[in-house]
Amino acid sequence: MPKRITVIQGHPDARARHFGHALADEYAKGAEDGGHEVRRLEVARLDFPLLRTKEDFESGPLPDAIKQAQEAIAWADHLVILFPLWLGDMPALLKAFFEQVFRPGFAFDDTAEGRWPKKRLTGKSARIVVTMGMPAFIYRWVFLAHGLRNLQRNVLGFAGVRPIRSSLIGTVEGMDEKQRAVWLDDVRALGEAGQ
Repeated sequence: MPKRITVIQGHPDARARHFGHALADEYAKGAEDGGHEVRRLEVARLDFPLLRTKEDFESGPLPDAIKQAQEAIAWADHLVILFPLWLGDMPALLKAFFEQVFRPGFAFDDTAEGRWPKKRLTGKSARIVVTMGMPAFIYRWVFLAHGLRNLQRNVLGFAGVRPIRSSLIGTVEGMDEKQRAVWLDDVRALGEAGQ
């Protein structure tokens, strides 16, 4: 069954193309070949400020770029989030993006004091693709994938997104072209399947 998919490229460098950009391109191509509709967000090209106060988070004005991002996320059945691992987590710009986008009224609704907030993104699924310099198994089993788990549980899951699947791509700097091509093919196949 065709899906509406929003691909969120979270690399903070807008000046250069990285392996994550190629992965996003292949996922989108595969999704389109599979009959899915695709929208794309490149976080590094969006203009938005950092949130600095609780009041800004709860009721501050939404920049136009964030409104458009919320529309693309609300439209989607499936989210694909790609980013490089920096200091064990997503880059700060991507975290700032999620803080802006996943505000009350969009990602969740506050309820009476002491009750769990209502999840507003229920019914959406996600795939997170993380590239890193270390071997992926070390990140997953030694460091317990803490940055990935934070995004899965405390951002996406808190808003009701599930299931959330992940693809960890390690030792990116040490890959040869053949190894990169295998990952590009794998991600393209995920796109075609809408996963």
